[in-house]
Amino acid sequence: MSGRKPISDVSSDLTVEVGAASFSLHKFPLVSRSGKIRKLLLEAKDSKVSRISLPNVPGGSEAFELAAKFCYGVNVEITLSNVAMLRCAAHYLEMTEEFSDKNLELRTENYLKEVVFPNTANSITVLHRCENLIPVAEETNIVNRIISAIACNACKEQLSCGLSRLEHNFAVKPIKILEAESPPDWWGRALTVLNIDFFQRVLSAVKSKGFKQELISRILINYTQNSLQGLVVRDPQSIKENSLDLEQQKKQRIIVEAVVSLLPIQSRKSAVPMAFLSTLLKNAIMSLASPYCRADLERKIALQLDQAILEDILIPANSYGNSYHQLYDTDTIYKIFSIFLNVEKDDDDDDDVNHLRNENELSYDFDSPRSPKQSSILKVSKLLDNYLTEIALDSNLTPSKFIALAELLPDHARIVTDGLYRAADIFLKVHPNIKDSERYRLCKTIDCQKLSQEACSHAAQNERLPVQMAVQVLYFEQIRLRNAMNGDNNQFFFGAINGQFPHRSSSGAGSGAISPRDNYASVRRENRELKLEVARMRMRLTDLEKDHVSMKQELVRSNPANNILKSFTKTLSKLNSLFRKTNSKPLGAKANPETRILFPKLRRRSVS
Repeated sequence: MSGRKPISDVSSDLTVEVGAASFSLHKFPLVSRSGKIRKLLLEAKDSKVSRISLPNVPGGSEAFELAAKFCYGVNVEITLSNVAMLRCAAHYLEMTEEFSDKNLELRTENYLKEVVFPNTANSITVLHRCENLIPVAEETNIVNRIISAIACNACKEQLSCGLSRLEHNFAVKPIKILEAESPPDWWGRALTVLNIDFFQRVLSAVKSKGFKQELISRILINYTQNSLQGLVVRDPQSIKENSLDLEQQKKQRIIVEAVVSLLPIQSRKSAVPMAFLSTLLKNAIMSLASPYCRADLERKIALQLDQAILEDILIPANSYGNSYHQLYDTDTIYKIFSIFLNVEKDDDDDDDVNHLRNENELSYDFDSPRSPKQSSILKVSKLLDNYLTEIALDSNLTPSKFIALAELLPDHARIVTDGLYRAADIFLKVHPNIKDSERYRLCKTIDCQKLSQEACSHAAQNERLPVQMAVQVLYFEQIRLRNAMNGDNNQFFFGAINGQFPHRSSSGAGSGAISPRDNYASVRRENRELKLEVARMRMRLTDLEKDHVSMKQELVRSNPANNILKSFTKTLSKLNSLFRKTNSKPLGAKANPETRILFPKLRRRSVS
């Protein structure tokens, strides 16, 4: 490359090489301002040296050219675009006050203090320029000072914004609010130009100053959406032969892990939306993020699982090069629900201790939103039932994983088991070749006492279910009708609710007994539902009695049919006596899992 023309008309006596560029200059103006060039000339063996090399000038040839002009006395305009570059070049060239008054280092420092540090937008712009000036920008402490300035300015703006709102609310005279007022996190959107390292450092500094958690969450969401756009790798196993995809996966992993480390401390009332946490978890799985990062996200999601919707937990599964893989990552979902149950159990233990300390807590209004535990676990149970219904359509899903999820929740988590029954029925339909033992284990998770009238009718005629379950459904329906006829509306159900449902030994998570407060609230809700159910059953019984009288009259008229009636009556009496022997407990109690199935494990033949 040809050399640059000398700044002065006097013939040059020194050529300076900066990268691929060379400059024809003069020794005296350079030596008078730059300590580094002075040392290079003094240390040279040849006193008449005419060429030196400066390969590591921050900012390259552009920065050196401006610095050289400054040495010649040319008025160099310092701007937001070049102040960081000139400050680093002045540091590298040692253009300090030791060699000349009002040197380049002092000029750039004054600009930083007067123009950059007081203004947040200017600070972000200059910080972005520092990304290509590492490590000199770190040596001069420009980066740390700009980050500290951004944090201080952001907190000042937050405080002034809060005070202005306070003055507006309590002002005697009406105050007109400017329409062009910017939101308090406008600068957060400007942070998207920074790389993940600088962004992480800025947000950490802002958090240390006490910035609001909800604003930090909004900044994180905005930055993540902009940074991950176009970086999502659908199948991590398909990128091994593509270096470009491998680099994208690495960048995606670094961003996700950094963002997760910046998330606010999680709680049930977190400012981080569930949809954002779900997106982070999906990206963490696809980018093969660290186990610690994934575990942290799983716990954060579990803590507010009652706020999730079905789309939040539908996480695609990695194929690992196998075309016969399941569609969704059920293992991760199992972990999340298990964490939720463990947290609930710990909270219940704490509440039991507090309850012993204060017996007046029994006057609590259980139906109010201030008693969230039961409503929370009911929401989670509905969410899990919807999830099971969705994944049941996957023909590649193994029965063991589906059953493990079905067994996960404790008995008191569901007031009605219609959702679980629907999911199990779909799974059995999609997986017709399932083993009888797995079919039996799956259906055992369904509490027949909590099925609605419509679900009981469907289950009694469902040929995909084991015969044992159909017998249970018919038996419990018989008891329900008998209690309704006798006017004993709630005896059967209250006995079941009050802790007499057996706990499944293979649930995979400690269910624990339902707490007294939530138990009482559940009883009150069940009582209201049962009153409506009994009213419907009485109407149904009236219709059945009419049909029974008419059928009996028809059977009496014909002698052969009369024999059939007697045989059918005798069979029913044997079944009733058998049930009475095995059910020595009150009607509200539920038999043990080992004894409540009264018939051998046989598959029914289709009626059709």
